[in-house]
Amino acid sequence: MTTSIQEQTSIEELQKISWQLSRTILEITTKAGSGHPSSSLSAIDVLAVLYFGDIMRYDAERPNWPDRDRFILSKGHAAPGLYAVLAEAGYFDSHLLATLRQINSPVEGHPNMRRLAGVEASTGSLGQGLSIGLGHALAARVDKRDYRVYVMIGDGEADEGQIWEAAMSAAKYKVDNLTCILDFNQFQQTGPVEEVMPALEPIAAKWEAFGWDVGSVDGHNIEAILQTLRTARTVKGRPQMIIAHTLKGKGLSIFEESENRMHGNPVPEDQLKETLEALDALYGGKE
Repeated sequence: MTTSIQEQTSIEELQKISWQLSRTILEITTKAGSGHPSSSLSAIDVLAVLYFGDIMRYDAERPNWPDRDRFILSKGHAAPGLYAVLAEAGYFDSHLLATLRQINSPVEGHPNMRRLAGVEASTGSLGQGLSIGLGHALAARVDKRDYRVYVMIGDGEADEGQIWEAAMSAAKYKVDNLTCILDFNQFQQTGPVEEVMPALEPIAAKWEAFGWDVGSVDGHNIEAILQTLRTARTVKGRPQMIIAHTLKGKGLSIFEESENRMHGNPVPEDQLKETLEALDALYGGKE
């Protein structure tokens, strides 16, 4: 899409887009032989709604348009999902996706804003994206612009102290044009989040205590995601936290049978066809 305000997209169309993006994630990470497909799959329904559900205002033909809404993928290892979305939105030729993680390709292992249109921040060093997003949101106030900023963080990433520093600051300055989405997929690199850092819960109560407007949503329910994001835009005087309850590779046995849902591992080439067929079956084989 290359218009500044996207046309309304139906729930069924959004589901189809998410399915197609999921296929792309699996294909390009397997071709690369590396990457984080499961971390991308847990986020892809939310990303599809943000970019194609008439939530974000952007113009792919003018990636630096001053009044655009910003999206920052703080959990930068889920870059394959972001790349698939940006290509679908028209920021760059989709043929570039096949060069994921290749030497000299702008489609790097983590997002690089200096090399690829549509990438708002270079991320991957976990914990930094929310601070960057807060900076963008405060800049809108200074520049008297009405754009919104969306930041996606990971649940394991929420172990980082900088996340909570940004959370305190955003609430202090009543930055209501900032929405943070927590991809609560329950696993991080070294194991289940609840084992790595048990004190992360109760997560909703913590963000509420920090002064944020907090909501939760099934991160794979397109209609619910759409409504939750629309509601967040109406909040005044407080930043918004949306806790998206997700699963890495939901419904796909290759991920479900893995001890850590294959964090940081692509689907082996000899299992890709079977996995894609399973994905198609989940979406009813829509064409």
